[in-house]
Amino acid sequence: MAPGNALTPRLASMGPGNVVRRYGFELPARAESVGRARKLTTDRLLHWGVSRGTSDTAELIVSELVTNAVVHAAGDHVICELRVDQDRLRIAVEDQGYGPTGPQLQRGGADEGGRGLFLVDSMCSCWGAQDTSGYGPGRVVWAEVPLGAEPPC
Repeated sequence: MAPGNALTPRLASMGPGNVVRRYGFELPARAESVGRARKLTTDRLLHWGVSRGTSDTAELIVSELVTNAVVHAAGDHVICELRVDQDRLRIAVEDQGYGPTGPQLQRGGADEGGRGLFLVDSMCSCWGAQDTSGYGPGRVVWAEVPLGAEPPC
């Protein structure tokens, strides 16, 4: 990761002829921001010409990650970044604080909540989380989706 900015992926993938598109936005850490995050994501990806299937998948992932940041983290805002390169879309959501264990997959159980990361895991090629160490408390949760991916059935 680039020093001082956990939202910025390694720059090693940058090379001659490699076009990288980035778009970021910051929203208040409130429940009503989740819908706005979905709309901003869909609008930007369609503007970039990303397939509707990938855009739909990204919209759902952003919804889950922003919801988790709003519900489980302290802070007054969340930051979301979309990054498209040659063959993938990377979604990163940063919050301002986190619990001692970080994000965890929840499978089954009677509780309706807590399975958002299981959904993210099933829809992306990889995902992870990291502390925003070096510039304050918080966590970045990211997910990657291959471009042209159709939503799972």
